[in-house]
Amino acid sequence: MKKLKFKIFIYGIFTVLAIPLFFLSFQYFSRAASIKANLIINTSDTNMIGPFPNRWKALAQGGEESGVRMLGNVIPQVSELYPKYIRLDHIYDFYDVVSRDSSGNLSFNFDKLDLTVCDIYATGAKTFFSLGYMPPVIAKDGSLIGRPKDWNEWSLLVQKTIERYSGTSTVLPCNMIDEWKADIYYEVWNEPDLESFGKWSKGEYFNLYSYSVKGANNVTNAYPFKIGGPVTTALYRNWIQEFLKYTHKNNLRVDFISWHHYSKRTDDYTKDIINLNKWLSESPIFDQYENIPKVISEWGYDSEKNPIADTEVGAAHTLASIRNFITANIEAAFLFEIKDGPTLSWGILDYNGGKKPRWYALQMLNNLEGNQLIVNGEGSYVTALASKNQDKISVVITNYDQNGRNNELVPVRFTGLVPGKYDISKKNLNGQKETSLNVEAINGEINLTGDKAIVMSPNSIISLDLTVSQNTE
Repeated sequence: MKKLKFKIFIYGIFTVLAIPLFFLSFQYFSRAASIKANLIINTSDTNMIGPFPNRWKALAQGGEESGVRMLGNVIPQVSELYPKYIRLDHIYDFYDVVSRDSSGNLSFNFDKLDLTVCDIYATGAKTFFSLGYMPPVIAKDGSLIGRPKDWNEWSLLVQKTIERYSGTSTVLPCNMIDEWKADIYYEVWNEPDLESFGKWSKGEYFNLYSYSVKGANNVTNAYPFKIGGPVTTALYRNWIQEFLKYTHKNNLRVDFISWHHYSKRTDDYTKDIINLNKWLSESPIFDQYENIPKVISEWGYDSEKNPIADTEVGAAHTLASIRNFITANIEAAFLFEIKDGPTLSWGILDYNGGKKPRWYALQMLNNLEGNQLIVNGEGSYVTALASKNQDKISVVITNYDQNGRNNELVPVRFTGLVPGKYDISKKNLNGQKETSLNVEAINGEINLTGDKAIVMSPNSIISLDLTVSQNTE
């Protein structure tokens, strides 16, 4: 019996010691198995895959502060990023659009919303409208997430909104040119499946969408515009397929499909597109929707307020995610969000317009111009995007590791170069810049290896520019 107890005691000690050793060894071998990057950028024209995509040039602004022109003090900072679209939420409750006159009829006043739309116009972007929330004078229960007493009043509101911002005769305070009124997106509601925004059942939302399309169909004298949904908190197969079956059955227009996606895993964004394409191939009913625009109308590191999003981790996550979805079959992906409210939120800018790491990351990505180049030799953590135009070859390298442990010395090899000498400019996220002058391309190659390899600390971002030296013969 004593021998048995002794064996149990020894076994217990072994187990206590073995478990942590097992996890430590698992982590070690797991990291040891990760692939180190050895980047090769073939700069020849045959390696170009078309114009560098701009689908990432989309930003979203949530409802952080009512009664204030949220974007009024950040126009210069936003315009530096050259956004194509800016998504605006809370358009009905934050801008006092709807009221009733003395006879009880609906009255519409877009003056306050006009000013924010003009702020968006001043950044160079078009507005992407999220149609919400329910004006209390329309809702049965007087709440912003209530159902309307009269669904036709909601239809009328949608009609008036589209006629205001896509109308051929509309004159806004900023004298918006006609080109900016065409191809405006109108997205029906925001995250209808979420408790905070009404927890609409699929049937309720489909009804809301139906009356929204009714309003859109009543629009007159307007430039081409798009209306769509279902803008759920994530991409759900049942929501997408049932939504499209409903619109098909009821002959309702769907000009785009939209959803949100928040994830710390950067490859999840690619999985969304793969899944959506698969789901659309499962029935002939969906054939008509395969080629309409697909839009991620909000995306980011975390759907909750997370200080990590304001760090270099958040910046690296942003670029690594864009690298994964930039060549996908989507129209746009809207990074959430532009600006903090009075307290910390999700902004790439703080409340006073101060620039955060994610803003600087997007600015670095804006350096990629011309045609996209294929990059070979990416690793488990280090990825890259590259471009080429007449003046320069540019690469943005990202080392995303949310655990903050992966350090790499990354060799970078440029091939297919025109013989001559090049200036190489290296820039960090913090703006530090180094330049190497008159680096000669030997046999059409420049190799940054050994002591010239790129040091990539965890969650660092580095941009490289190659330009022909002024004194090249």
